[in-house]
Amino acid sequence: MTSSDRRCVFPPKMADNLPSEFDVVVIGTGLPESIIAAACSRSGQRVLHVDSRNYYGGNWASFSFSGLLSWIKENQERTDPCEESSTWKDLILENEVGIPLNKVDQTIQNVEDFCYASKDSPEDVEEVGALSRMSTLAISSEVVEEVSITSEAEKETLPSEDQSLGSDSEEMHPKSVAQHDAECTAGKDGVETTSPGEKDCDSVIPNLLERENSESASMTEAADEPRKITYSQVVKEGRRFNIDLVSKLLYSRGLLIDLLIKSNVSRYAEFKNVTRILAFRDGRVEQVPCSRADVFNSKQLTMVEKRMLMRFLTFCLDFEQHPDEYQAQKECTFSDYLKTQKLTPNLQHFILHSIAMVSEVNCCTIDGLKATQRFLQCLGRYGNTPFLFPLYGQGEIPQCFCRMCAVFGGIYCLRHSVQCLVVDKETRRCKAIIDHFGQRISANYFVVEDSYFSEKICTRVSYRQISRAILITNGSILKSGSDQQISILTIPPMTLGQPPICLIELCSSAMTCMKDTYLVHLTCSSIKTAKEDLEPAVGQLFSEATEAESEGGGEGLKPQILWAVYFNMRDSSNINRASYDNLPSNVYVCSGPDGALGNDCAVKQAEAIFQEMFPQEEFCPPPPNPEDIIYDGDGSQPEDPGFGNPSEDKPETAPEKSTEEKEEPAEELHEEKGHN
Repeated sequence: MTSSDRRCVFPPKMADNLPSEFDVVVIGTGLPESIIAAACSRSGQRVLHVDSRNYYGGNWASFSFSGLLSWIKENQERTDPCEESSTWKDLILENEVGIPLNKVDQTIQNVEDFCYASKDSPEDVEEVGALSRMSTLAISSEVVEEVSITSEAEKETLPSEDQSLGSDSEEMHPKSVAQHDAECTAGKDGVETTSPGEKDCDSVIPNLLERENSESASMTEAADEPRKITYSQVVKEGRRFNIDLVSKLLYSRGLLIDLLIKSNVSRYAEFKNVTRILAFRDGRVEQVPCSRADVFNSKQLTMVEKRMLMRFLTFCLDFEQHPDEYQAQKECTFSDYLKTQKLTPNLQHFILHSIAMVSEVNCCTIDGLKATQRFLQCLGRYGNTPFLFPLYGQGEIPQCFCRMCAVFGGIYCLRHSVQCLVVDKETRRCKAIIDHFGQRISANYFVVEDSYFSEKICTRVSYRQISRAILITNGSILKSGSDQQISILTIPPMTLGQPPICLIELCSSAMTCMKDTYLVHLTCSSIKTAKEDLEPAVGQLFSEATEAESEGGGEGLKPQILWAVYFNMRDSSNINRASYDNLPSNVYVCSGPDGALGNDCAVKQAEAIFQEMFPQEEFCPPPPNPEDIIYDGDGSQPEDPGFGNPSEDKPETAPEKSTEEKEEPAEELHEEKGHN
């Protein structure tokens, strides 16, 4: 592999900083686009990855609290798109036609935010240690860095942006980039990858996960009374928050985990087990037993119910081998099928809403059995639940793949909008893009996120909507001996025709919120506005943090909402390519986040697009060992870039964190490990 002439360029100031020819141009930095960019770069393609936003991830991004407030303001004040600029038309030749792209994202609607916490300080209170957003962007817009990827310090260069993650608020200059990458190479607190002789489920994700089963014993006791949190405290501790626009979890045997392991991208992230599966029935929140030990230790189930549940779950593990058990009910709903299995209403509720996590009215028997089987197959790989959550938020995952792309020579430009696609009239293939500087950049393939296409292209596209709510609360929906729980709860439809609501509650040890608070995500398919869809469920589980309730205290009170935001997000998944008008054959569309709990849709889409472009190439193969790389030049090899098998590498000492915010959580993780 030749790499001496490949460069990774940080956001350019002038258009002439960019080469004029690439193999692949990717527009948008969401998860599927980032996976495609990484796969293309890994296979030796010249990749340009651009985004008109000033942060990575698109609708998959994570924000600090102040970053989210800026995002809210931007979407609330957004008006109809202004008339498209015609400057690019002068750059189109006679045998070409231009397809204009959107400059403004129109995928977010009905944004409403509410503050219930006491505002006891002036409105202009700022985050501790945070730079002004505008001044930081002004600084970063002038940075033009070219980083050679032939040395260890510069080999693994993740493009970093001020507002891309709440915990990363400093511009990464060459020294800090090298330090940050050395930290990742050293394992980021124990990240491991698969060696040839290891089993796939032993040491491929952080060591942190292998100790999750005993984590509860090392947690500190939860406080009996939640302390009063004011709005000014939330703002000052804003960089403790990493708030995802889309709420998802990773199945421990899902496609995304498999891809992270296979590509060795797992070294760039840390993960934590979801510790509890919850159920909501008769106005009460209960913990659902998942493993065999949990079932037989459960006090919620009678002995007869325990036997019934174990018998049914054992059947679901290999239900394909027993078709006679379900063929008669194959066409009915999974809910009706459960009623024929001699299960109590309590068990039917647990299986339907907390294990299979499917709709009561729209899911057939086969799909319900497959969902139950998948849940069971994911148990025990890294803990007693099937799910993992990435520390610092879901927005870390797209950036991990952006890092991989940059390692292999990808060029990244944020705040870099594209005016149009240039299409040859005769071949109907896209030849180039014209960016906002007027530079023409040619490529063989173009990958475009759906939101960049104008209404003229999408006239026949029928979009769905996702309703989202994000809450900051002062307590958990189910108190326990530990205040460091990550929980998932499916709220059944309250009325006929309403969709189920997925609730994910995150604690401070997930590095997503400040101490003594919880970050709660609610998601469902949209029927009306997000507030109308989700507020009834919010009202059943939480109370508003009014002054009277804050002073009252006492046992049995609901957790109090300190701050909340509701919004609708476009779901562009599973749209037929033919729905887009006059789309050139070498232009591929990536969808935004879907409403599912996992990430399989994004991974499948990324792999399908990559294989269509490069059918002879392997999709995201493992990185090579340093000994296998052939370098141009005088034959001398650079320092070890850290691609080797972790078991063969010499141990390294991770450098100190570059920001105070990430230093303290790291210490907390070490303390948790020390008790194990």
